[in-house]
Amino acid sequence: MAPTSVSPPPLRPPKANTQKYKVALCQLLVSPDKEENIARARSRIEAAADAGAMLIVMPEIWCCPYSMDTLPSYAEDIDGGASPSISMLSEVAAARKITIVGGSIPEKASGKVFNTCCVIGPDGHILAKHRKLHLFEIDIPGDIKLKESDTFTGGQEPTVVDTDVGRIGIGICHDIRFPELAMLYRSRGAHLICYPSAFNMSTGELLWDLMQKSRAVDNQLFVATCSPARDPNAKSEYMIWGHSSLIGPFGEVLAAAGHEEATVIGEIDLSMIPSTRENLPLEMQSRGDLYRFVDVQRQRETASNGARGVESEYVLVNDTVL
Repeated sequence: MAPTSVSPPPLRPPKANTQKYKVALCQLLVSPDKEENIARARSRIEAAADAGAMLIVMPEIWCCPYSMDTLPSYAEDIDGGASPSISMLSEVAAARKITIVGGSIPEKASGKVFNTCCVIGPDGHILAKHRKLHLFEIDIPGDIKLKESDTFTGGQEPTVVDTDVGRIGIGICHDIRFPELAMLYRSRGAHLICYPSAFNMSTGELLWDLMQKSRAVDNQLFVATCSPARDPNAKSEYMIWGHSSLIGPFGEVLAAAGHEEATVIGEIDLSMIPSTRENLPLEMQSRGDLYRFVDVQRQRETASNGARGVESEYVLVNDTVL
């Protein structure tokens, strides 16, 4: 049987203001002093803007140490306007006319704590807010044990945001492990997926590079990750891997840091996406007669004229009748 497309066609993103732009990954050293972390982040962002970066990507949990025991004490009320971390990002974005994917900070809301990324536009306003969807849990005897759900509440919506440099999908750390989310972002027209992350030493060495390249190659788009720097003197048992990277749509490494504090800058050329997809037409070769990707939110919007859903799933046609 010949391949038949059953998936909805990808959404067409609005035309970006530029075809090429520089993106900076600010891999920050994090201390227990929030004010010190905010000041360090401001300095790094300003330096990256001076170097010509139009998009700045920050790390996961950059305003405080990544420790489940202390994270709630650092949590900020973003919606209530009591967030010094986000206020700083907004001030710098507006002053330098740049877009910032603000890594993530612990957010308190409705009596809960979320791991939250805000995307800030060149006018200083919050364009989107992503709450980490997939909470990390690991138990390797003799190595590491962690359960994020003991501290964080998971988010409920994927995040795609239109910016001055194009349409961007947002994930946080463990979100990168789920290819369905990246597929959803491609189907909604994203050219870049940003994953602020804080992989540990065990999963970092084995999976960090693999996960980034997999999401980029599978969907033929750009992937940017940004981690905190590794602090060998940190008291926390959770040691950061580092190695923030920018990956191109063919899996090529366009920029990468080591484990120490650094800002690395790479260039995104949007023309690489259509050329890669034309050279290797995966979408046309997909076997829609055997399997399909379903964006449930888009499906519900079509079916009920605007009703909002939050899930997506990868469905085998032979197993499920939709």
